[in-house]
Amino acid sequence: MERVQINQSVPNKYHRPEATYKSCSQSLPLDILWLPRSSFRPAEGELADCVLVVGVSRPKLAAALLSVTLLSLFLTFHVLYDSALYSIQALIIGVRKCGTRALLEMLYLHPMVQKASGEVHFFDRDENYALGLDWYRSKMPLSFKGQITIEKSPSYFVTPEVPERVRAMNSSVRLLLIVREPVTRAISDYTQLRSRATPSVPAHALAGLTPHLTPDAAKPFEHLAISPDGSINVAYRPIAISLYHAYMHRWLEVFPREQILVVNGDQLIEDPVPQLRRIEKFLGLEHKIGRKNFYFNETKGFYCLRNDTTDKCLRETKGRKHPRVDPAVVTKLRKFFVQHNQRFYDLVGEDLGWPED
Repeated sequence: MERVQINQSVPNKYHRPEATYKSCSQSLPLDILWLPRSSFRPAEGELADCVLVVGVSRPKLAAALLSVTLLSLFLTFHVLYDSALYSIQALIIGVRKCGTRALLEMLYLHPMVQKASGEVHFFDRDENYALGLDWYRSKMPLSFKGQITIEKSPSYFVTPEVPERVRAMNSSVRLLLIVREPVTRAISDYTQLRSRATPSVPAHALAGLTPHLTPDAAKPFEHLAISPDGSINVAYRPIAISLYHAYMHRWLEVFPREQILVVNGDQLIEDPVPQLRRIEKFLGLEHKIGRKNFYFNETKGFYCLRNDTTDKCLRETKGRKHPRVDPAVVTKLRKFFVQHNQRFYDLVGEDLGWPED
């Protein structure tokens, strides 16, 4: 290929004398360079002869501008990141096996709600709490102004240290306490514990297990909930957690009653919308979640979620079938819980109407 040589001494229509460059010089506070348009492309029409080139030629000034830019980006990110913490205006504090996951997913249907992806267990586990608020912040999704970030950990309600720790983070936080009829909750708790203890063992084979392997999973609910002398075994964890008033006292010593909303988990399962409207009002959110967001799944036996793009049901472990419990034991437990339920009603100022026999 023949090389073409350009004789720079020959003037052409794209070449302008050095004086043109000098005529473009400007006395500006910043080191900004003006170059003739012809240095980039042919002049067209009546356009200006000079073009502004964004750049900085002085090293010290360039370093200063770069530092300011990086600092601005850091501060902007820090403000957005802080919003993930300070916008945690609501927590689902429990109770276990009362529908905390369902409630979180339902609230996430609202466009002004962001949620943590999993159970953070920040306030109830000492090893996590020792990591500090920066660690907690890192577990939260970013949110925009006006959005509410919510997380849930069912054991928050029953852990003694949690109320004070939550107040230290945000004394004005809104707390959602979802509860179910205590005996139903206890049986559901037992069902989950049994499934976790023996994930690969069929129910009919539980009786053949050796006691030291899975002692509680090998026993029916009736034997765990009722002591040999016929009294209620309040030391059994599923029964103890259903004594809601015992834990509610701690929260009311730290937070005013108006900052805690009691959500009826049984009604949330049967008809989600009325409970969700109460929660929207409690959180100061515009009503956005309606019947269009739910459909009843006949196979699963409970409501699934629907938004503009997809349908979603809770995973298979949710709504697992309960074992049959002797009706006489259920009646005995409900009678036992009557006085305890009444103490809870008195604390929250609301009668949830749970059965007494």
